[in-house]
Parts: sequence; C-alpha cells; structure tokens
Amino acid sequence: MVRVTVPHNQSKQEVMRSVDRSFDDLFRSVGVVPLQFVDEKRSWQGSRLTFSMSAKMGFLSTPIAGTIDVTDTDLTIDVDLGLLERLVNSGTARAALTNSVRGLLK
Repeated sequence: MVRVTVPHNQSKQEVMRSVDRSFDDLFRSVGVVPLQFVDEKRSWQGSRLTFSMSAKMGFLSTPIAGTIDVTDTDLTIDVDLGLLERLVNSGTARAALTNSVRGLLK
C-alpha cells in the first residue's frame, strides 16, 4: 500500500474537480513501462473517491484499487498497486504520485 498526502490551498470542490479531470494522469508515471488502464471504476462519496482499475503492461495485468480523500487542506491517496509494487519500490511510486498530484493542483 502506498500513501501520499499533498497539501493544497484550493477549495475542496476545486480539488475534487481537478482529480476527476486528471484522474488517469495520476498513475501514468508510476510504472517503469508504459501502462494502459482498463476497467476503470470510480465513485465519490462526499469528499472521498473510491477507485479501481486494471493496469496492463504488455501481456501482464494487475488490479489497482484505493481511495483519494480531499480535506480543506490536503489530498491523500491510499493505493494498492498490485504487482506494480513488486516492480517499482514504494519510494519511487510515492515520489511519482506526489509529483503527479502537485502537477494536478497547479
């Protein structure tokens, strides 16, 4: 499980809209090979987004699932990267997600 928390200075609604618009881009930079995301499911319950999808890498596929919580001051992603966690160390995944979230919040 990878957890990333990034502070923001926008309204919760603005951050939630940004997450919706750029959701797919959040995870693109995590893998060491090009990833294709399929079977994406996501739903907001209040300020929590619950999501799941499959990441395809060539002939390999792994489920990814987690949550994104938006508060008045920060955004927290908790994600189980499945097999990707064996291919990418958690520090690298955390750094890639942090950079993606920071880009999203600009």
